[in-house]
Amino acid sequence: MNSGTSAHTASPPASLELPENYVLGLENLTYTERVPDLWTDLLGCLDIAKTSADDGGTAEFEGRNQQLEYHRVFGGQLLGQFLRIASLTCPDKAVKSQHAVFAREGRADEPVRYQAICAHEGRSFATVAITATQSRGVIATASISMHVVEDGPERQQIEDVGPVLGPEYEIRLDLIPWQTRAAVDLNIPTAGPPEFEFWMRTPTVDPALAQALAAYATDLTLIGTALRPIDGADQRGNGTTFTSAVTSHTVWFHRPLRTDSWLLLRQHSPVLAHGRSFGRGDVLTEDGVLVASYGQEALLRFADAQ
Repeated sequence: MNSGTSAHTASPPASLELPENYVLGLENLTYTERVPDLWTDLLGCLDIAKTSADDGGTAEFEGRNQQLEYHRVFGGQLLGQFLRIASLTCPDKAVKSQHAVFAREGRADEPVRYQAICAHEGRSFATVAITATQSRGVIATASISMHVVEDGPERQQIEDVGPVLGPEYEIRLDLIPWQTRAAVDLNIPTAGPPEFEFWMRTPTVDPALAQALAAYATDLTLIGTALRPIDGADQRGNGTTFTSAVTSHTVWFHRPLRTDSWLLLRQHSPVLAHGRSFGRGDVLTEDGVLVASYGQEALLRFADAQ
């Protein structure tokens, strides 16, 4: 299972006048500050190596893991790697949907080996099935549907998008190494509606990575969104007040997108029941164009219910 990592938010550190020989201890740094270049590390994880030639529609790949400070593989990394492999398998088509199931947690100290099977490829559509394994066995699977870009009528019915929040709303989401802004702090245990939205923008990046980076970001805060109505709970309580792990995650891509322009991730959790949470959301441009949607189911088990 995906570890269901919580996103830790914090205000940017104020400028300090420090003595010349002052050494800043690790305990005084946020996670993002302790990792010298989380952005470069993530881009390296999306640079997938093909380890075998195509054999009857089957190919093998290997991806390295992020250098995180806990032993699990973050599910968002797997989502991004699945999408990159699909694009390498059928380069003349674009991913229109991905459904991933997390069978067991992956270990960060072991590379992930992928087997991709092109189950079907026609002139318009293709289907790619990918299995991610480590020495203990299968850790995740993905079914990915692809489609050539076509012209046609367009329509959308979506709530209007307000202006991008100003820099005073900057937050830090530990595993997201780019700009993020939100009006709500998921780390504050104050009850509220099961809704959350945040703006994000990456550094300038190859548009070919946009789907992988967007999918990566969608995996981080849906559990925290489901927790908002529960008084006294916040997403930092994983492993203490509750246990969480993402079990499945789906992303649909409606239109081309870029992550180095502002995107709004608007999400809500309509149900929490039987030890599972469900959340869904939309990805919208600054101009209000709906470019992607996503949904996630996760284990969410509370200590007092066990």
